[in-house]
Amino acid sequence: MPSAYARWMYDWETRLNSVDKNRVVRPLDWGIEWTREWPCRNGFLPTQTDEQREHYIREYNARAVAASDDFFSYQTPSDFRLERREVQVFSTREFPEPKLEKQVRGTYADFLRFTSPAPTPYPENNLANARWFPAAGKSAVVLLPHWNSDALNYNALCRIFNRLKISVLRLSMPYHDIRRPAEIRRADYAVSANIGRTIDACRQGVLDVRCCLDWLEQQGYEKLGIVGTSLGSCYAFLAAAHDPRIKVAAFNHASTYFADVVWHGQSTRHIREGLEGQVDLERLRTLWAAISPISYFKQFARWPKKSLVVYAKYDLTFLPEFSRQVVEEFQAHNIDHRVAVLPCGHYSTGEAPYKYIDGWYLASFLGKAFKNS
Repeated sequence: MPSAYARWMYDWETRLNSVDKNRVVRPLDWGIEWTREWPCRNGFLPTQTDEQREHYIREYNARAVAASDDFFSYQTPSDFRLERREVQVFSTREFPEPKLEKQVRGTYADFLRFTSPAPTPYPENNLANARWFPAAGKSAVVLLPHWNSDALNYNALCRIFNRLKISVLRLSMPYHDIRRPAEIRRADYAVSANIGRTIDACRQGVLDVRCCLDWLEQQGYEKLGIVGTSLGSCYAFLAAAHDPRIKVAAFNHASTYFADVVWHGQSTRHIREGLEGQVDLERLRTLWAAISPISYFKQFARWPKKSLVVYAKYDLTFLPEFSRQVVEEFQAHNIDHRVAVLPCGHYSTGEAPYKYIDGWYLASFLGKAFKNS
């Protein structure tokens, strides 16, 4: 039987998860059209049946994993620019919080903008956006928030990193905040029952990270790292597995299979509802193999780097056993890493007092790792 603390934590997690009332159940879509511009293709063969579509996506995933350096290849944008812009919240809630809107009204910040090397049908999403938090020093990280984060999440953490003389580019992930198409309220297009679009969004996120590293190098930063939370942690791992410039990496919640989180996670039940009856978990693992960290531990281990894995003991979204599997893979591949376990859940990581504990783990790790790298 769970302890009284565990029952209290699970109840709190469920209540925090239930705040969002605007989740939309969408039916399975193979998303074949999203593969047209991807590398690693062997032509583009029109498909007629669901069996053919599934076979096409499954075979493509196998090719992408086998040639992952090509799959995550890109061309550096030529239009990097810093824009001074008024700060906005870009809430994903059904009813935005007036308190947050009032908090940022009239405040301005610098944002790095560039054309994403992975174009989509949505002009808003094609213009990458990263808020710039500069600091004195030669160390810098790209920070990726969680799925459906607003534009204010993690800004306080960025300022903490600044105190350690670490500059930060807080990247707006595909379909998030200013990159969100007008037709959706949440960042649904980043993770959904559309198989091809979900892969495309993940690939785009990784390429955008690598572009941010290009810009940081152009600014003279010599030590580069990455920090990702939840979905951002997945993007961060894939980027670190394919870019040797990342020497320090922190993964805030982690999982081996992309499909496992979607299938078992409390916050993705609406996505599973759209998938169930069409595919099962084992098939979904192969359909999203190209965006699953489990596929790339050998690539991750190619270059020396210091890593931190933080997970939550009572997580109902990234189940703890998934994070423990990640740790086991780090150990099996002899990767330099540290592990921290939070006494909370997924959503409660962002609540006091656990957000302060999490921030301390991340900041102390980055400070020491950059100092010793």
